[in-house]
Amino acid sequence: MSEGHPVFAALYDWLGGAMERGWMGERRARLLTEARGAVLEIGGGTGANLPHYRDVERVTVSEPDPFMRRRLRPKLGAARVPIVVSEAGAEALPFPDGSFDTVVSTLVLCTVPDQRAALDEIRRVLRPGGRLLFIEHVRAEGSVARWQDRIEPLWSCLLGGCHPNRDTLAAIGAAGFEIDWFDGFYPPVPLSRLTAHIPLRHVIGTARAPASQRRARRPRGGYAPAPP
Repeated sequence: MSEGHPVFAALYDWLGGAMERGWMGERRARLLTEARGAVLEIGGGTGANLPHYRDVERVTVSEPDPFMRRRLRPKLGAARVPIVVSEAGAEALPFPDGSFDTVVSTLVLCTVPDQRAALDEIRRVLRPGGRLLFIEHVRAEGSVARWQDRIEPLWSCLLGGCHPNRDTLAAIGAAGFEIDWFDGFYPPVPLSRLTAHIPLRHVIGTARAPASQRRARRPRGGYAPAPP
């Protein structure tokens, strides 16, 4: 079980309040309209996604950080669907193969200690053809990417184990998912008070667990900015 990040958990809602009232909350709501059936949300944090779930059977929220769970549980009443909270980390999910129709990851694949293992587990617990819905901040290009590499140790220490330089979109494809669509964007306002002067490239999109072991197709679209 994770030892957790007590200070980061205590500050999380305050740090992200502006983005949740604006661009991030809007994108969460839009993305989660695509959730269906039995849903697994990895790294549920303090529960920012809970009010946005609608036409699903149930949601299992996995959150290994005990300090995040402490702030998540009082928000369960804001959900309009049945919610179960799990202490599992994404790299070792205690669920049978094909248990879920949808997996949700929002600002999580940057923080998991082993991203490849987490994506393998997500694919395992999704039914064939099930969908991964994601919003993640990712590695940029050129000089910005090199700058991300330099600040990564301090950034990870201050922001709950986050790695700002991961090429998460490529990792999703490498794990065998078929990327349905994605948009790349830079937030119109800062990610948080701690990152007010730091541009963070994001992606929002969906990917599908293949029904067979055929090679995953290339994603549609590209890094066109999504509307704020």
